[in-house]
Amino acid sequence: MSDSTNELYDSYPMENKGDFFSAYVYMKYIDHFIYHAMQASGLPAREPEEILDRSLDDLVRATVQRVADGAADLATSFYHGKVLKLEDAIQLVTQKVDLSLITPETVIPFKLAKDIILKNPQWIAAGRCPCRAASEKPCLPMEVCFFVGDPGASFIADHNPHYRKVTQEEAVSILEAEHKRGHVHTAYFKKDMGNRFSAICNCCGCCCMGIRMWNLLEGAVPIMAPSGYVSHVGDRCNGCGECVGYCQFKAVSLDDNGQEAVINTTKCMGCGVCEDICPVGAVTLERDLSKGEPLDMRQLMSKLD
Repeated sequence: MSDSTNELYDSYPMENKGDFFSAYVYMKYIDHFIYHAMQASGLPAREPEEILDRSLDDLVRATVQRVADGAADLATSFYHGKVLKLEDAIQLVTQKVDLSLITPETVIPFKLAKDIILKNPQWIAAGRCPCRAASEKPCLPMEVCFFVGDPGASFIADHNPHYRKVTQEEAVSILEAEHKRGHVHTAYFKKDMGNRFSAICNCCGCCCMGIRMWNLLEGAVPIMAPSGYVSHVGDRCNGCGECVGYCQFKAVSLDDNGQEAVINTTKCMGCGVCEDICPVGAVTLERDLSKGEPLDMRQLMSKLD
């Protein structure tokens, strides 16, 4: 086995070695995983270029089914995302030292896969978004997904041709560019990746499977957690509608007179896109206790002191 495969295998305790095989298949064949997940969810999907051996393809399908079986409940879901403000996403990709942080359930309301354990956090692998790769008319650019820290970043850069090592500065530039495009930063937590945070996706409502299913099911299945904030429209709003077109969660509309933006606070995930896209500065993010706690690394790490 390669060094990165050995490091991935060694990162699992003996009782969880079975998760290594799922992680291996997931990262090496992530395009196939998302393709089968979209098909299973009834979403149109473009088939990956690479054709897998039947037995390997069956293994990918089985992994998808395991995720689907656990997705319906907070206590059993082990593959889910936490929406982030831009500055919180930047904190995750600019850590300088290893850390192990048990994330409170007020931040990540799931029972499984909720910790932040970063080894070699400077190692980041950026690659082609598998959701965009599976979309019939994908948003561009394609290289907008990250695996953060080892062993995941080194493994996927070694074994998946669509991923490469990038610097923390490059990662920040990608985050900022995606934010300007109106896309949502989501930190993903997966049991098969060691019961912890593993990746950041920069998501759009037209390609991202997570957001598409969240909107389709209207949040009935707990596959995503809000940022801890909600948008608020102030008096300066002139009803231009810019925020309506950019909201990936369909949480913004204009009032009956078409003169002011209205936030559906139930749908709002607090990503901050509307705040920064508003040309007159009429939209702000405000803390909302009903949306949980933010994944603010500085705040969480200060509690360790």
